[in-house]
Amino acid sequence: MTSEAPPFWWEKPDWRVLALSPLSAAYAVVAGRRMRRAPREKVEAPVLCVGNFTVGGTGKTPVAITLARQAKRMQLNPGFLSRGHGGSFAQPHLVDPHHDAAKHVGDEPLLLAEHAPVAVTPNRAAGARLLIEEHGCDFLIMDDGFQSARIHIDFALVVVDTRYGIGNGRVIPGGPLRANIVDQLVFTSALLKLGEGTAADAVVRQAARAGRPIFEARTEPRGKVRFAGGRFLAFAGIGHPEKFFDTLRAADGEVVLSRAFPDHHFYGEDELAELAGTARREGLRLVTTAKDAARLRHGAAPAGFLEQLDVLEIDTVFELDHVPERIIDETLDAWRQRKLRG
Repeated sequence: MTSEAPPFWWEKPDWRVLALSPLSAAYAVVAGRRMRRAPREKVEAPVLCVGNFTVGGTGKTPVAITLARQAKRMQLNPGFLSRGHGGSFAQPHLVDPHHDAAKHVGDEPLLLAEHAPVAVTPNRAAGARLLIEEHGCDFLIMDDGFQSARIHIDFALVVVDTRYGIGNGRVIPGGPLRANIVDQLVFTSALLKLGEGTAADAVVRQAARAGRPIFEARTEPRGKVRFAGGRFLAFAGIGHPEKFFDTLRAADGEVVLSRAFPDHHFYGEDELAELAGTARREGLRLVTTAKDAARLRHGAAPAGFLEQLDVLEIDTVFELDHVPERIIDETLDAWRQRKLRG
């Protein structure tokens, strides 16, 4: 399913889960202790974290972008904190969307940088200082990092994909959970159900019993009229490629052929040549995701390939229009209370 998530994580528990249960139990203890006890540095700006309970893609990045747009409408100057995926930097690095390579900063930071400044670093507190002191950001959005326990979070919005939920409900390495749900709910401010499936119903009920607000949102293809009636070779290197193929179908595009690659996959010249050649022979249009397109634009893709490539971008649409403003208001309120407490 992803480069990090073996398929059995998303299936009914079997002998592999049983065999890995001692390791999962040990991982859960360590992860829970870290979340509870690690010192969380407080920074001089409100921090909104968009995270998830599991390894693998849940659609956090489009949610983070939607919230940044709302912050701008509220006259705030948002900035993104990201760990990145790929290379690393000794010091916090401000993403340059025009010159940085995807293998150095990651595909998600490049997408985020189209909307607000992005600091890439495992040390999120140092990244926060860079955004605040040198770029005037007064509202910080963490894309992931919910379990890292490195920085104080004023509001933690945890995204749950309703198609996949929390998989088999087991902790790494027996399942996709990054820690036990009970330990994670303690630090959750609200849950966001993304999509229209039922796989997340159990964890949503658990969150509701814990008194956490439940919000709902869906993804919508942008400019879907461009894809209606088209015949496509669709390819994706994301957490759950099937979601992308289904989104293309929802835009009334016909997925004649599909190719699924590992999450954050960097395409080789031979792979791109095979995709282009197959599309040409079969009379199909090539289409991929915004994340894949970011890696290709900032990687080694030949210009000729990019010219024939369609990109299906998605937007996160909250079921209730006022929810993004509410989330940012509650983040600001929590930050003000934090400042008063010192």
